[in-house]
Amino acid sequence: MIARIITRNMSQNIVSKIISNAETTEKRLAELRSKLNEIKKVKVEEKVQQLTEENKVLAAKVEAAKDELIRLETLHGKKQYPIPGTKATVTPQVTGDIQNVTGDTQNVTVKTEKPAKKIKDTSKKIKEKPEPANDSVVDVRKLDLRIGKIVDVNKHPDADSLYVEQIDCGEDKPRTVVSGLVNHVKIEDMRDRMVMILANLKPVKMRGITSEAMVMCASSPEKVEILVPPSGAVPGDLVECDGYPREPEGIMNPKKKIFETCAPDLLTNNDRIACYKGSPLVVPGKGPIVAPTLKGVNVK
Repeated sequence: MIARIITRNMSQNIVSKIISNAETTEKRLAELRSKLNEIKKVKVEEKVQQLTEENKVLAAKVEAAKDELIRLETLHGKKQYPIPGTKATVTPQVTGDIQNVTGDTQNVTVKTEKPAKKIKDTSKKIKEKPEPANDSVVDVRKLDLRIGKIVDVNKHPDADSLYVEQIDCGEDKPRTVVSGLVNHVKIEDMRDRMVMILANLKPVKMRGITSEAMVMCASSPEKVEILVPPSGAVPGDLVECDGYPREPEGIMNPKKKIFETCAPDLLTNNDRIACYKGSPLVVPGKGPIVAPTLKGVNVK
């Protein structure tokens, strides 16, 4: 009987210890879980802070690259239009020598090469969104009209009615241009003359000599006159038309017949000013392009 009592007491003590140990273990596990959760929370906060800082740096690089993209497009004659509700980016105006602009662009490209690579896809999206609508528009905005100076002129060796001119367009070297003006303008009146050229025609051979642009003239069945740029215009100045922001193609695709589509609406008005659909062609800040005498005739 005594042995049974002792055995029962020992069993109860063992059970009590097991229960006590289990409770202690649960408490310790609860403490460990709590500490683990705190550690996780701290680590998550640290990671969030780290990612936030990295995002700020990347956002700054994206904005810098976007600003640089806008600046480079503006330097090459692309007008910029701010999105409503956003802060407009101030970009430089192109009124000087295109040769100098080209040099600056090369320097900038070297400095911003790495950031530009990081946002390559973003830049494409920014540029490509408006393109489908713009490509469907065919008007004077697609023509690269600019000012040039004839620095040399000779008669074409194989064509009596053609001149071969070297025209300074503000680029690295003059462009070779072949013009059928022998019967309309004396050669001495061609030399050192300021002209407006169409610069994005596809180069074409004319009697064996490649012509890289076209001298723009006022033309009637009886008379052809070279258009006159405003006083103060210099080689490389861009010609604009109010209401038609410049969006010239690099080289126009002859199959699109862009110039042929625009030609009927390129006319001189009663003040002899060259216009597109009545809107004057001008060198910003310097004045309009005019014909010496011809009114209401085609510009081509």
